[in-house]
Amino acid sequence: MEETEFRSSVTKYAYSLKPFALSLTRDLQDANDLIQETLLRALSSREKFAEGTNLKAWLYTIMKNIFINNYRRTKKRNTIIDVTEDMYLINSSGSKVVNQGESNISMENVTQAVNLLQDEFKVPFMMHYDGFKYHEIAEKLILPIGTVKSRIHFARKELKQKLNRF
Repeated sequence: MEETEFRSSVTKYAYSLKPFALSLTRDLQDANDLIQETLLRALSSREKFAEGTNLKAWLYTIMKNIFINNYRRTKKRNTIIDVTEDMYLINSSGSKVVNQGESNISMENVTQAVNLLQDEFKVPFMMHYDGFKYHEIAEKLILPIGTVKSRIHFARKELKQKLNRF
């Protein structure tokens, strides 16, 4: 196959490569880059193409290999390799510092808001918070289960209003 015939055949298949490139990259710009790189590699490797074989399949194979190589290269680039002698320090939890200032302030505000609830709402709410089931709360407080549920609901609603900035 002559070079001009080869070039025209390769460019003829360029449009049929786009759906495959999109399925690999899932991005239009990346797909266009992949197609361009595939065509460039195919045209520069003309001597490797064996006449009588399927040119379209050859182009698809080139595209797939380029995509896989780029994917591996990107993964490798995003890998951090630490060659220090103290590698055990990387995973040690002792070197972590946690700032709990904001959570302490938030918890103080929540506790204060709960303490401001009326007892008829606060008691069932705190029992539920402590892990009691609705029917257990109803038995201990000698209330219907619907009343327990509604009081817990109203307590949550009131807390939500008081703590709206959190």
